[in-house]
Amino acid sequence: MKATWEKIDKNEGVLTVEVEPERVDEALDRAFRKVVRQVTVPGFRKGKVPRKIFEARFGVEVLYEDAIELLLPETYQEAVKETNIEPVDRPHIDVEQFEKGKPFIYKAKVTVKPEVKLGQYIGLQIPEKDFSVTEEDVQEELRKQQERVAELVPVEDGAVESGDYIRLDFQGFVDGEPIEGGEGENYPLTVGSGTFIPGFEDQLIGMKPNEEKEIKVTYPEDYHVENLKGKEATFRVKVRDIKRKRLPELDDEFAKDVSEFETLEELKEQIRKDLAERKAEERKQYLQDQALQLATENAEIDVPQAMIEHEIDHMVQEYSQQLRLQGLTLEQYLEITNTTNEQLRENFRETAEKRVRQSLVLEAVAKQENIEVTEEEIEAELQKWADQFQRSLEEIKELFEQNNSTETLANSIRIRKTLEFLVEKSELTPVAS
Repeated sequence: MKATWEKIDKNEGVLTVEVEPERVDEALDRAFRKVVRQVTVPGFRKGKVPRKIFEARFGVEVLYEDAIELLLPETYQEAVKETNIEPVDRPHIDVEQFEKGKPFIYKAKVTVKPEVKLGQYIGLQIPEKDFSVTEEDVQEELRKQQERVAELVPVEDGAVESGDYIRLDFQGFVDGEPIEGGEGENYPLTVGSGTFIPGFEDQLIGMKPNEEKEIKVTYPEDYHVENLKGKEATFRVKVRDIKRKRLPELDDEFAKDVSEFETLEELKEQIRKDLAERKAEERKQYLQDQALQLATENAEIDVPQAMIEHEIDHMVQEYSQQLRLQGLTLEQYLEITNTTNEQLRENFRETAEKRVRQSLVLEAVAKQENIEVTEEEIEAELQKWADQFQRSLEEIKELFEQNNSTETLANSIRIRKTLEFLVEKSELTPVAS
């Protein structure tokens, strides 16, 4: 087989493939064995028609389409490997010649991975950012723990405040007509949570238990129900009851209740340690994000639209999986939000292009700096998986091999090492006060 590559544009070219007549004839044999099973000729059992009689009756040409379908994928992959190109989309195939006893000749118009012209990626100036643990951070964490064990206490004489838990009766009207689905009884609501449309919950503040009131609000222009967009509505509401969190005192007893520590000071010290670990991870992520962003901004890449579209496909799939965890299908989400699939894809476009650019830059830096992944590094990562899922290393290895995931794992390690390289070679600059 002979393959030649001719670049016709920045990211496009034509792959010309010529396959020897012997392989053409072998593909025709395979096609015949496939087709003959479905052919009936008088005097012969189904699937037992001799080749010569088959061709005399139907012509060898009826095998060409099946033979091409068998031969194209394997020869295309061989040609890609031989010419050392990296396609990023399905090729457009133009068959120029296919005939028994002659070479199979075709041209494939191919979009390939773009060349990346790296700019500065060593000595990048990253603005310093404070990730130290403050006393305010500790107090905020203690506040969250107080919230988790707070007692809900009925409010008998007071009025609704932001953050209160209430039960609410309501019915909405637009132009004097009841709103479909715009009513509820004993509806549980945390005031200030943003559950209702803007302005609704604010007007509940100050109401007392069993008090009734009319509330006027305007639906947003982008509301998901078409006939309510921009409409003014009146809601008749009644606050059934009010409950408010009573936070426990911050003392040694509190520490004993929420942890294994005997004193509040011991609990605070543990919180400081936990926060320090979290802040260290946040700092690491910040530095990597900044370094990658700067390196990408400094690079020149003409990204093919096909790569962006593929990334959007991946993002839509990820989003669909997230929705399923919330009990929604993608179709239901699009209907509820009055969004088309095209609009959703367009919303992802900017992020998708950014992801593709960053991925290409990381790959280029890794190649430029000869950043490789060793077998020992792969095994160490597999051991982490084994420890996490309490399985043997051999079981995890076999699982990765069965799913063809070892190369994906190696690539993730290479990306991590490249990000670490960029950060290691960068410089922190103080932020001007």
